[in-house]
Amino acid sequence: MIENIDKRVRAEQFRQRLNRALSDSGLSQSALARAVGVDRSTISQLLTDEGARLPNAHVVGACAGALGVSADWLLSLSDRPESAAELLASSLSLTEAPRALVDERIFDWHQEAEGYKIRHVPAALPDMLKTRALLEWEYSPHLGRTADQAIGASEDRLTWMRQSPSDYEIALPLYELDSFAHGVGYYEGLPLEVRLEQLAQFERLCEQLYPRLRIYLFDAKRLYSSPITIFGPLLCVFYAGTHYLAFRDKERIATFTSHFDNLVREADITARQLPGRLRALRAAISSGSAKP
Repeated sequence: MIENIDKRVRAEQFRQRLNRALSDSGLSQSALARAVGVDRSTISQLLTDEGARLPNAHVVGACAGALGVSADWLLSLSDRPESAAELLASSLSLTEAPRALVDERIFDWHQEAEGYKIRHVPAALPDMLKTRALLEWEYSPHLGRTADQAIGASEDRLTWMRQSPSDYEIALPLYELDSFAHGVGYYEGLPLEVRLEQLAQFERLCEQLYPRLRIYLFDAKRLYSSPITIFGPLLCVFYAGTHYLAFRDKERIATFTSHFDNLVREADITARQLPGRLRALRAAISSGSAKP
């Protein structure tokens, strides 16, 4: 809602902001006049006139463009001097995502959000909770020697998580864990002993790190989520396969935080119930049962 401001007050704020923007830009009044397409005396009048009149929209827009600020800010319709393009650039970024999490950008985001709750919907099982055997099976065919980097990065992430004051909440589709346990879909061909070791590690870490680490299983037939990480109130990052799409504006972060919290509220398996689910899966695949 835009606040109604007296014409004289708005005109005075316009003069103050125009003077500030001109000073910050380093332009002279003559240079601004040439950029706007008016006489120098017109610019001088805009900067000093104590009347209640404002210039027309063309002059305001041209001044804003020449000085690198937004017209809304000059007119006191916004408290942000940045242009719309600059606001978008600062609130949205697209960065390349490597095949494995050897990306320093990811680690930087975690460190930036240290102390805040980190909410995460992984694309598969969370890398930082995987065993070395699973990481080797998953990354070695694609990365060769750099698989060791992927493994080291995942182990470093787990070490950092153990020491960080941040709480972690992870929401995982039920089918992802079941597919892994039974070696189907993405996990087809994964040896039974690797799956058993991984389930045991999941159980151990869930019990050791609770309540700072909480993992919830939701039914993807009822609820859906793209891979996403929300770094407290600071940042929301989508994983799109080859790139990360990162948002910093508060409204979008709040929207996706609410989405994640809904996954947790609607979870079929809570963080307290997960160790039991993992034990049941281990027993089921050890005995050859189809279901846990």
